[in-house]
Amino acid sequence: MTLYMEFDEGIEDTFAFEAEPLARQVAEQVLNAEGCPYEACVNVLVTDNAGIRTYNREYREIDRETDVLSFPNVDFENPGDFAPVEMREADYFDPDSGELVLGDIILSADKIREQAQSYGHSEKREFAFLVAHSMFHLCGYDHMTEEDAAVMEGKQEAVLLALGITRD
Repeated sequence: MTLYMEFDEGIEDTFAFEAEPLARQVAEQVLNAEGCPYEACVNVLVTDNAGIRTYNREYREIDRETDVLSFPNVDFENPGDFAPVEMREADYFDPDSGELVLGDIILSADKIREQAQSYGHSEKREFAFLVAHSMFHLCGYDHMTEEDAAVMEGKQEAVLLALGITRD
């Protein structure tokens, strides 16, 4: 799996953990849990509240900060069903690497800090949770209904538990 991670200026050294290896580990665990049969590629940007507010306003027409934004590249008919993607190879696969381009994730470092404190767990756990959450969005899952939210929440918790990332 290829994970391209970028930090906005001044954000890179704000965590007490190494963000890029953790993001890669969580992303790979999600893809393994979903049985993704392809090598995949994901882009991750870590910004601040002002930065994510700008992206949220520009792409979703919502003028407020949020914790994470997900921009899937694949139009899944059914969440986690990778079978149909080969029928649209030109749309979904990088022609140079052959990897499935899943999409982009934007995280707010400010929200990670705020929410970790609010929920009483580590920033590492909050970061990992948001990466898992976003990866499931990139795999076609959503949480628009209570039933869908319960499925997604269960999958997120299973991934974090498998990695030993708890709320402690």
